[in-house]
Amino acid sequence: MSQPNPPTLLKAQSIDVSIGGLEIVRDLSFEVKAHEFWGVLGRNGSGKTTLLNALAGLHSLDGGQVCLMGEPLLRQNRKTTAQRLGMLTQHTDYAFEATCEQTALIGRHPHLGPWSRESAADHALVQHALERLGLGHLSSRSCLNLSGGESRRLALATLLVQDPNVFLLDEPTNHLDPANQVSVLNVIGQHVRTQQRAGLMALHEVNLATCYCSHCLMLFGEGRWMAGPTHELLTTENLSELYGCSIRLVDDGQQQVFAVGA
Repeated sequence: MSQPNPPTLLKAQSIDVSIGGLEIVRDLSFEVKAHEFWGVLGRNGSGKTTLLNALAGLHSLDGGQVCLMGEPLLRQNRKTTAQRLGMLTQHTDYAFEATCEQTALIGRHPHLGPWSRESAADHALVQHALERLGLGHLSSRSCLNLSGGESRRLALATLLVQDPNVFLLDEPTNHLDPANQVSVLNVIGQHVRTQQRAGLMALHEVNLATCYCSHCLMLFGEGRWMAGPTHELLTTENLSELYGCSIRLVDDGQQQVFAVGA
């Protein structure tokens, strides 16, 4: 149940971000509040991944400041940051032999003391996350013997087990078929809406943003951006400029979707 005045969980204060001489955002300021799910949209190479890395403290800012849970991100120790912020990278690779259950259990490590072991409650949380993402029957399978879609869902299950205040998701629907895209976003979206949580995800599929995102951040290139509620920002004019092609709105009387038009 959302609060009347939900707290701000992540805040960018006049940040400048660039990489390799390419300006991603200039003087970007926005706030992500509890129960909000943001979509980050832009062309290939517009800097969506770089921006998410900057918000996570993994890429240096050229200016400004990011605050997490009301405190400057760079002043927080790594354990506190890992409890508060979780990130799904664009590609999912597992290097070491472990079962799916053991892999997902890693998500609890930021919440354990120096000499603590995972409790029965931690194991139950893992099993629940695997079940929610359709992997319950694979809990004892090696993480090295999964399909691309299964690996992606395992990474998301691990993030659910971590249960950070803020989820940063870089193309979470990578390698997923349409049914699993909907299933995964339903799970993450419900978690954000019903818990004191927030999410930002980089997406290529505009129509997923219209279905799941309360707000959007659009990256136009050369440091230009727009941020605000999804229903205000996602227009044919804005999207046509964003992607450099004609975008039209298709309405069949039951659903409205954006499509590339001549």
